[in-house]
Amino acid sequence: MKNIVIFGAGGHAKVIIDTIEKLKEYKIVGIIDSFKPVSSTVGGYKILGDETILLSLKNEIFGGIVAIGDNWTRKQVVEKVKSIIPNFKFVTIFDPSAVVSKSVVIGDGTVVMAGVVVKCDTKIGEHCIINTKSTVSHDCNLGDYVSCAPGAIIGGNVKIGDCTAIALGTKIIQSINIGEHTVVGAGSIVVKDIDSNVVAYGIPAKIVRSREIGDKYLS
Repeated sequence: MKNIVIFGAGGHAKVIIDTIEKLKEYKIVGIIDSFKPVSSTVGGYKILGDETILLSLKNEIFGGIVAIGDNWTRKQVVEKVKSIIPNFKFVTIFDPSAVVSKSVVIGDGTVVMAGVVVKCDTKIGEHCIINTKSTVSHDCNLGDYVSCAPGAIIGGNVKIGDCTAIALGTKIIQSINIGEHTVVGAGSIVVKDIDSNVVAYGIPAKIVRSREIGDKYLS
């Protein structure tokens, strides 16, 4: 098995750890986190320190994955890791129960969770989260650092911009365009295009306010 590290020690990291353990392809040597005490444990694995410890680990590990739910924070951590080790290998994780068409293209660092279905000719960018029992239909294009929360359903030919978050149980009809750095609230039904840098929700989903890049949306 290939040695990897996990970046982040929150709830999303626990789910990623569970998925990796089922794969039996990678061995987790520890967790890198700037906020947890060194040698404390999460999911049975020790906190090794912050990102600077990569310099002492780089010859011992194959790569790693950033297991942080917030899209903007995940992006910042990826960029920090690249500043330390420019050619760091970010692994892509597929839960064994996911159903992914052979024509789907998925970028480095993305995780596809349990019960997910991704249909043909879809492209999913780097460092995305396609969470539990969500569905991405045919010919979609999801940018980098996109997250689809559990139960989200995305129709065919949908385009979603970088760092946009689709919340729990949201449904998006076919041929919709959603911009970058946008949040679509839980349980929404999206029947019209949504701009970048906004928060939208409801049935049908409507824009309720603007948002700044990096605004928190997960508690």
